[in-house]
Amino acid sequence: MTTLRTLLGVDVGGTFTDFLLWEDDGSEDGRVRVHKRPSTPDDPGRAVLEGIDHLGVTPDLVVHGTTVATNAVLQRRGARTALVTTEGFRDLLVIGRQTRPHIYDLEPETPEPLVDPALTFECTGHLRPDGTIEVPWSAEEARTLLAQAEAAGAEAVAVSLLYAYLDPSLEQTFREAHEASGSALFLSLSSEVSPEYREVERTATTALNSYIGPVMSQYLRHLGEGVAERGVRTLHIVQSDGGAASTGRASERPVSTLLSGPAAGVHGAFEVARAAGFDRIITFDMGGTSTDVALCDGSVPTRADVVVGDFPARTPVVDVHTVGAGGGSIARLDAGGALRVGPESAGAVPGPACYGTGEDFTVTDAQAVLGRLGAHGALAGSMTLDLDRARAAAVPFRNALGADGGDEVAAAEAVLSVATANMERALRVVSVQRGHDPREFTLIPFGGAGPLHACALADALEMPRILVPAMPGVLAALGAVQSDLTATRTRSVLRPLAEAHRDALAAALREVGEEARTALDHPSAEVRYALDLRYAGQSYELTIEVPDPASPLDAAGAFHAAHEQRFAHADASALVEAVNVRAVARVPSERPVPVPPPGSGARVVATTRVVVEGREHETAVYQRDDFAPGDVIEGPAIVVQLDSTTLVEPGWTARADAYGNLILERTIEEARA
Repeated sequence: MTTLRTLLGVDVGGTFTDFLLWEDDGSEDGRVRVHKRPSTPDDPGRAVLEGIDHLGVTPDLVVHGTTVATNAVLQRRGARTALVTTEGFRDLLVIGRQTRPHIYDLEPETPEPLVDPALTFECTGHLRPDGTIEVPWSAEEARTLLAQAEAAGAEAVAVSLLYAYLDPSLEQTFREAHEASGSALFLSLSSEVSPEYREVERTATTALNSYIGPVMSQYLRHLGEGVAERGVRTLHIVQSDGGAASTGRASERPVSTLLSGPAAGVHGAFEVARAAGFDRIITFDMGGTSTDVALCDGSVPTRADVVVGDFPARTPVVDVHTVGAGGGSIARLDAGGALRVGPESAGAVPGPACYGTGEDFTVTDAQAVLGRLGAHGALAGSMTLDLDRARAAAVPFRNALGADGGDEVAAAEAVLSVATANMERALRVVSVQRGHDPREFTLIPFGGAGPLHACALADALEMPRILVPAMPGVLAALGAVQSDLTATRTRSVLRPLAEAHRDALAAALREVGEEARTALDHPSAEVRYALDLRYAGQSYELTIEVPDPASPLDAAGAFHAAHEQRFAHADASALVEAVNVRAVARVPSERPVPVPPPGSGARVVATTRVVVEGREHETAVYQRDDFAPGDVIEGPAIVVQLDSTTLVEPGWTARADAYGNLILERTIEEARA
């Protein structure tokens, strides 16, 4: 294995693009540098290349968390996609599951399907439910259908045929015809992208993969050329499950990158917390556009599906819950005069009003008006803020606060109150609603805006402790650097978890394990196995790890326990069914969690006036780089650094640990109160 001397993690957000550079300088932890710059929404790769130029280095490896696939779906900027399906099933995506996400909505709006009905084609070849041939097919039909799709203006084609997860040979006929023709169409086969039963989800996933395929391929090709011109040897992309993939694999299966950025953040937060001795955490990633939260109870949580912009996909993802509440979230008054915050964001352009170009009043503007961004109107000590512009943007909200109106400070507090309520609900979704008591977990705030809101959220959920990482504003970039190289493969089996099927299940596990190992193409890859299990008659599954693929029946006990924890009931006498087999091949990252050099000791560098809960407080300002292990400060206090700002509210203390983190806890008097 080639030794990597320089690694660069990059996370492209809606407002900022973050960089973390790790250099092997011979020391135990290496040398770490961070950089933030405004994102370039018109071309996200431009900010990446400009950041590499700014750092002035040639990394051996760049690991990139990207939102390109997500934005293509949300903004409906994907490729013109055709669908080939089994004869009689052309309306599969339109009909869907007939579920109603908002059950009390009297006038629900169904999103336009990704595939134009005029670009849906039917294949006469047909399999039976057991995978045997019902109607034979020919290579000529595959060539004809692909030619028709291209003639109709399609840029990409998704092929999803009934029961193809049992026998992929019919769909493979389209792959062979496509390769023989030399067509430029982007082609996705359901038997390669999502070989699982449930034809609606399998078809939707395959269509989504083709829809974003050309966009992602073009982006990665352009970015790859740019980094290669700068001497970079290797470019990897963070996948939705938190692992990294080569650009080739990411281009073939872009659907696996839909939660790339949030996954890197959760992975980075868990690694930092585990190094500090905490493995039961709730991550709180607040950037400029959105907030992502996840609960890690000893490991990074994953699930097998995701919904992006009302479109479902079956692909392994870190179990993240997202709300449209970020530092750039715009405050507005709805038709009834009620104050709303988000999901619309000022983004990087024009940005919050206090950045000097925006007009809208945002969460960041509210923090600036309340004095929480430093002593001299500076964002993390690096960007001078236009406080007068922020106060002016708050004026339209004065009269919304009551008959007597209010001032800019009251408007700012109201905006933060609404934003905090939105984020608190998100934290309750991943904790209380899933049977977890948040009081047993440590809150890990990160992202540029996370540490400003941590105390308020911990108070709302009665969480006892907050861990602010050493580099909270670039933690997703750190997670990218630390991400393992992974490949996941899955397949439906639909067999009882019983002695009579032990050998068949074991063989299926070994087969997907070998597929995952081959996809990763790395001699030192380790493989982990899992089964998607359910009680017979259920329509949902839980994923249970299988330590030994030769002993799949051993997963039964863990399934009953997991079902009890998740749904508060279990039946050890009931028949358990194995729905899918899963395997993840992994090459672990060898990068340690970086520990910043200790400072000379925390000292007050300035004082300022900060408003918290309606009261103005004389507040000390500290530089994060000054902290040494064991330093303790009491709130109210502001800790500024290049990539973020931390607010230690009254009633809280902050202690620097040996890893450069700040551990915030309530004071004894506050805890007793």
